[in-house]
Amino acid sequence: MKNIAIVGGGLVGSLMSIYLAKRGLDVTVYEKRSDARFGEQVGGRSINLALSNRGWSALERVGVAEQIKDMVIPMKGRMIHNLDGSLAFQAYGKENEAIYSVSRGGLNNVLDNYSIALPNVDYQYDMELTSADIRKGELHFKNRKSKEERTISPDIIFGADGAFSKVRAALQKRKRFNYEQSFLEHGYKELSIPPGEGGSWKIEKNALHIWPRRSFMLIALPNLDGSFTVTLFLAFEGEDSFEKLKTEQDVYEFFEREFPDTIELMPDLVKDFFENPTDALVTIKCSPWTYDDKFVLVGDASHAIVPFYGQGMNSGFEDCKVFDDVLMKHFVDGEMDVPAIFKEFQDLRKVDGDAIAELALNNFIEMRDSVADEKFLVRKKIEKHLQKKYPSLFVPTYSLVTFTEGVRYSEALRRGKIQDKLFGEFMKIDGVVARWQNGDLEKELEDLVGRYQAAI
Repeated sequence: MKNIAIVGGGLVGSLMSIYLAKRGLDVTVYEKRSDARFGEQVGGRSINLALSNRGWSALERVGVAEQIKDMVIPMKGRMIHNLDGSLAFQAYGKENEAIYSVSRGGLNNVLDNYSIALPNVDYQYDMELTSADIRKGELHFKNRKSKEERTISPDIIFGADGAFSKVRAALQKRKRFNYEQSFLEHGYKELSIPPGEGGSWKIEKNALHIWPRRSFMLIALPNLDGSFTVTLFLAFEGEDSFEKLKTEQDVYEFFEREFPDTIELMPDLVKDFFENPTDALVTIKCSPWTYDDKFVLVGDASHAIVPFYGQGMNSGFEDCKVFDDVLMKHFVDGEMDVPAIFKEFQDLRKVDGDAIAELALNNFIEMRDSVADEKFLVRKKIEKHLQKKYPSLFVPTYSLVTFTEGVRYSEALRRGKIQDKLFGEFMKIDGVVARWQNGDLEKELEDLVGRYQAAI
C-alpha cells in the first residue's frame, strides 16, 4: 500500500483524496489555507462555478453528489441582454438539461468535510510548500502559524496546487519539461447584484445571464441567497478597457452606455468596482504531467484553462475519475503498477486537457461576439432541430462537452471542427435564414447530417 501526499486541498485535491482513500490508500493533504471549519473561508478565484455532467459523474462515483444537490441552482440556458434592453433566452440543451451554479467555497467545504471523515485521510492545514526536491522525492513545508518546518518523502506526490503550482514549478527545472503559459488580453473583475425583497432574485433565477458587447462582456450567475455573482470581462488596455476606468464617473458612464439595465440592479457598482481586484485569465499547458513514478500533476496544475466553457472544475473532477479508472486497471492484489498508471493517465488526459483549453478559448469568442448575431442564433436553432430529429446521429458541440457521457474532450473538439466546417458552408446558402424559417432546406440539412456522420 502506498503513502500518498496531495499538495493542495482545493476542489480537485480534496476530491482526489476521497478517490484514493476509498481504494484503501493512506492519504495526507497539505493545504496552505486554514481550516474553514474554524473561521477562514476558501480562497482562490471567485468566479462562480458551473457544475455539469462530467463533474456530477465524478462526484457520484464516490458518493458525494447527494450532499451537493441542495447547494446548486440549475441554469437551463443563456439569457442574453441586448443593448436596447431586450432579452433573448437560448436553451443549453434538450428539455431538462442544465448546468448548475454552485458556490466554490461551499462545495470545497463539503468535499473537505467528507474527506476528513475518512479514516485514512489526514488534512494538514496552514502548510505552505516552500520547495520540492524532485531528485530526492522530498517536499519542504512551513506552517504559516507555528512557523514549524517539515520535510516529507511520501511514495507518491500529487500536485493539485492550482494554475501557479509550486510542484509543477519544481518539475519545470528538469530537462525536457515542456511548458506554455498564455494570458488573454482580457482580465476580469467580480461585481454583485444583491438579493431582491425577501431574498428574491431580481432577474431570471434559472439562467446564466450574458451582456455580450463584441470585444467585452458581463455575465451573472445566481446564488442561493437571491444574489448574483457578476463578472466583467474587459481588456486591460485599449479603447474599452480597465485602464480607461479610473474614476467613479468613468465607471458609471461606461455601465450606463454599455449595460444600462444593470445600473438599478447593482447599487454598489462603483464601490465593488474599486474594492475588488482585477485579475488575469491564463491558459497553461505542460508535459509530462508525471515524473519518476513519484510526481503527478492534476487539475489546474497540469491544464489551467479560461472559464468560458464552465469546464475548469469539471475537467479537474474528471481527472480524478479517469485516474481512478486507470488505478483500478493496474491495481492487482494490493499492488499498484505505478509506471503503468502514470503513463496511461498521462496519455489519456494530456490530449483532453489541450482540447478543453482550445474549446474554452473558442467559447469566449462565441459568448462575447456571436450570441447576439442573427445567423449564429439561427445556427443554434438548426442544431437543436437536428438533434431532435436525428438524436442518434447529431449532437451539437456544446452538448458533447457538457451533457454527453463518455465523449472525451478531444473527441468533442474533433467533431466540433467538422460541425463548424459543415455549418460554415450551409450558412452561406443564399437567403438561408428566411429559407430555413420557411422549412425549405430540409433536404440540405439531411445532406449535412449525412456528411457529418461520414466524416466522424
